Amino acid sequence: MAANGEEQKSRHQEVGHKSLLQSDALYQYILETSVYPREPESMKELRELTAKHPWNIMTTSADEGQFLNMLLKLINAKNTMEIGVYTGYSLLATALALPEDGKILAMDINKENYELGLPVIEKAGVAHKIDFREGPALPVLDHMIEDEKNHGSFDFIFVDADKDNYINYHKRLIDLVKVGGLIGYDNTLWNGSVVAPPDAPLRKYVRYYRDFVIELNKALAADPRIEICMLPVGDGITLCRRIK
Repeated sequence: MAANGEEQKSRHQEVGHKSLLQSDALYQYILETSVYPREPESMKELRELTAKHPWNIMTTSADEGQFLNMLLKLINAKNTMEIGVYTGYSLLATALALPEDGKILAMDINKENYELGLPVIEKAGVAHKIDFREGPALPVLDHMIEDEKNHGSFDFIFVDADKDNYINYHKRLIDLVKVGGLIGYDNTLWNGSVVAPPDAPLRKYVRYYRDFVIELNKALAADPRIEICMLPVGDGITLCRRIK
């Protein structure tokens, strides 16, 4: 029993890991071989700072941060949006990837968490790319949609916020992202709970949001306006490319 407990204790020491890989050793190999050696110093500093925060499980994992950074460079993103910021690890990954005149509209209901990471973002020299708004995102999105010039104006949008509103976000974001642009929804495999039996012992918050995540996944798969790709990176990320 003690050995089993020790095994459980050793699982995924990395903060924000959320890895769905069955092998901890394999995940550690990815981090140590591919991620950490190339992680910008500012992102390492913010990752380590966030690890001390009591809600650190909310952070984007280091491998997902690396993925987002490369993805944004591949699509030459310039005008982006992030819903759900926390301390700003994925936000920093985005800001570092954008050109000097790139912009990120960042929204979160908790400014205090963002301000924890802000000194690191400022030191990295990318704070001028960020327009942070404190409060719920839906009213901001509704206001933006009223102005035609905002339609199709975003190259990339990343959503890592309240899962019960993901479908509500999607209804609005599909108009704001350009044709050929991407929306990334985080946590779409939700701790693997999307395939758990109904009576599975799940943490309360995992069980609460699971049905919302499952409904989102069904809705995205059936949406003719997008092409989708669900990736088992971090806790699952679904990329949606708007095609019409």
